[in-house]
Amino acid sequence: MRFGKLEGLLRSARALAAGLSVFVAVGCGGAPSPDAGSPTPANTTPATGQTTSPAEGMMGTLSEESFKALHQLTGDKAPAPRGERVTIDGTSAYLSLPKGKTAPLPGLIVIHEWWGLNEHIQHWTDRLAEDGYAALAVDLYGGKTAKTPDEAMAMMKAVDNKKAMATLVAAHDFLEKDPRIQAKRTGVIGWCFGGAWSLQLAMHEPDLDASVIYYGHLVTEPAELKPIKAEILGLFGNKDQAIPPETVNAFDAALTQAGVPHTIYRYDAQHAFANPSQPRYDEKSAADAWDKVRAFLRKRLASE
Repeated sequence: MRFGKLEGLLRSARALAAGLSVFVAVGCGGAPSPDAGSPTPANTTPATGQTTSPAEGMMGTLSEESFKALHQLTGDKAPAPRGERVTIDGTSAYLSLPKGKTAPLPGLIVIHEWWGLNEHIQHWTDRLAEDGYAALAVDLYGGKTAKTPDEAMAMMKAVDNKKAMATLVAAHDFLEKDPRIQAKRTGVIGWCFGGAWSLQLAMHEPDLDASVIYYGHLVTEPAELKPIKAEILGLFGNKDQAIPPETVNAFDAALTQAGVPHTIYRYDAQHAFANPSQPRYDEKSAADAWDKVRAFLRKRLASE
């Protein structure tokens, strides 16, 4: 590991520890867009930027019980996985490669929600591989997955931030060095808990080209965001109770002040609107967000 990466890792770990005390409920919010029924880009300011925080603070302004109430699983099964298991930093990860394509491939780190690396995250990873990416879903829960909000809350709180960041850095190195991949361009995508870590990796990893944040805990200090070199895409629900509209606005403004290129879309939807395995799924908003994500990743990672 490069010295710069190690130094950045320690800095991020300290910042994450501070953020945990504030991150008690995962979620996002968004003030109603000018047209509440359609997504609205909050900002599209090309520039540059990187830095800090996620786990308990994800609850934002909500109590633990209120935050847990936002999350339920329907029990629906995901399609059968098509990838394979690999070991990243001593933990099992799920790798899905595009069929018929050879290295170099654009690489994408996939970070699970607070449920863990379950079959639904594997399915998302396979969908990304179908679009031509070497998609690597990390496991920040050490092989555990949750079936209830209580289990998920306990697992989220047990995450060691320093260890989690080390795993993400190792995943990025894997995408760059594995002979099947040899990624020249890399990105990260995460939902909720994973969305927070997607931002954290962008703040820490200067070689990252793109970061997608689905309703994850946000950093609103321009100085902490300044090191980001990746372009940011944020997707938030206007009815999300965990991250209030003011926080999304502050994040947008902070990225602009830090000179970080970014686009933010807001939907008339609730927290976890893009997760088809839970009752708050909003098919229309999720489909539009997915189209936005695919276009963003093509521009940042797949274009020559």
